[in-house]
Amino acid sequence: MAKKKSRKKILYIVLAVLFILGIIGGYLGYTLYQRFMGANVTGEREYLYIPTGSDFDDLMQNLVDSNIVEDTASFHWVARQKEYPLRVKAGKYKLEEGMNNRTLLNLLGAGLQEPVNLRFQNIRLKESFAAHLANQLEPDSAAFSAVLNNDSLAQEHGFTTENIFTMFIPNTYEFYWNTSSEEFFDRMANEYDTFWNDERKAKADSVGLSPIEVSILASIVKGEALHVDEMPEIAGLYINRLRRGMLLQADPTVIFATQDFSIRRVLNRHLRTPSPYNTYIHKGLPPGPIMMPSIASIDAVLNFNEHQYIYMCAKDDFSGYHNFATNMRDHLVNARKFQRALDERNIKR
Repeated sequence: MAKKKSRKKILYIVLAVLFILGIIGGYLGYTLYQRFMGANVTGEREYLYIPTGSDFDDLMQNLVDSNIVEDTASFHWVARQKEYPLRVKAGKYKLEEGMNNRTLLNLLGAGLQEPVNLRFQNIRLKESFAAHLANQLEPDSAAFSAVLNNDSLAQEHGFTTENIFTMFIPNTYEFYWNTSSEEFFDRMANEYDTFWNDERKAKADSVGLSPIEVSILASIVKGEALHVDEMPEIAGLYINRLRRGMLLQADPTVIFATQDFSIRRVLNRHLRTPSPYNTYIHKGLPPGPIMMPSIASIDAVLNFNEHQYIYMCAKDDFSGYHNFATNMRDHLVNARKFQRALDERNIKR
């Protein structure tokens, strides 16, 4: 009888121990599961940016400062288990609210960045371009300005620092956020080579211009035209002037020369601005583009309309289109109409 009671007592103790161990095991399992699989990303930030050269401590401070995860301790612990501190990769990473530590660390550890769709167009100045790039990619504007104004780098690709803008073909490009300024430049050089295929080069040759000259002229066409469908007509006019050895007398080059882009009415004093970009006082094309030429304006030069026009003036209905003329007499009639329209609208400058 005593032995039977003793066995029952031992059995109860064993069961109690197993029950306690089960509770402890369950708690530990739940804790482990929560650390790996529990929701932890707050959703306050859409992206996590890890700068180039960051280590694990830098990342942890970033997470704290940006309030990206609710429980930094659990993230830290899981990261150690997955040996992530040894493989921190710079980049821009897409976050989702409720993302768990395991998913986030798999994303970061594999370097699965969210690409940046970088678009640029209608940019006049290199410093504006540098600032635009710095707003979307990691390097600052000074780094981009440095490559845009690097003589040896420009010459290496067949450009000068004055005409380097022609190398950048406006479009939408996919980049990683942590692309360096040098890598960006090299990518754009490759895109330029791709754009200037044999067909476009042959057309440029038939026009009598180099690809760089086509782009410089295209920048003037872009500055003149508000409507793409009028670009080939305007391009033909300037090509006529070039072939006849006439001054281009393009108002957008005068505005560029003054660096006052608020000008709405070009006056005689503007026409005297001393600058190699002022085509009222210098024959031929300026030394570089007056703005980033668009693909449409480049193709308009390559496929210009054949005609005899050598004069044009904006229409007095302010439609953005132009009146064209083959002689000065007709041009002056058109010019007076437009000047009267400016006066009526009290546009003085």
